[in-house]
Amino acid sequence: MVYSLVILDIMLPQIDGLTILGGLRKNSNIPVLMLTAKDEEVDKVIGLRMGADDYLTKPFGMNELKARVYSLIRRYTVFSEQTEQKSKIEFKNLSINLETRVVHVDGKTIELTNKEFNLLAFLASHPGRAFTKKQIYAEVWAEEYSFDDNNLIAFISKLRKKIELDESSPSYIQTIRGVGYRFSTEV
Repeated sequence: MVYSLVILDIMLPQIDGLTILGGLRKNSNIPVLMLTAKDEEVDKVIGLRMGADDYLTKPFGMNELKARVYSLIRRYTVFSEQTEQKSKIEFKNLSINLETRVVHVDGKTIELTNKEFNLLAFLASHPGRAFTKKQIYAEVWAEEYSFDDNNLIAFISKLRKKIELDESSPSYIQTIRGVGYRFSTEV
């Protein structure tokens, strides 16, 4: 049987969901949505770092659950096609493994959040192509663009701090004034 998505609770009667998640990640890159009553930030961070793609706390609305499920399946389908074509993207001193979701800069592993990784992978998969903020939101956040640039600007800034050698003069993620961003082809 082939599955498109796993919805996993952390608190299960026989075994905890994080153990199941660890086993899943050894053999599969299927999208995993953690669905749990554990709503502390530390619980969310642990789940996401162990390989969950999203984290939803109880109580929640069915429309939100459906939107997250559709978003994960859509993103998984897009990234699966890219992974089949190319599982590793390498530039000057930056290496992005799309299968393991591991990023290295100068040989050092860089810790990225799920969204930061998705943003980097999306832009790096299309070097030289300029994307509007609206296009980036649709791909990475799977949400309609709300004309609030602060969220995207903050993510770009955090990502630059982690991957750029000189964040004041970025060589990877370039700002296209009045348009959005692009990943450089010159690196």
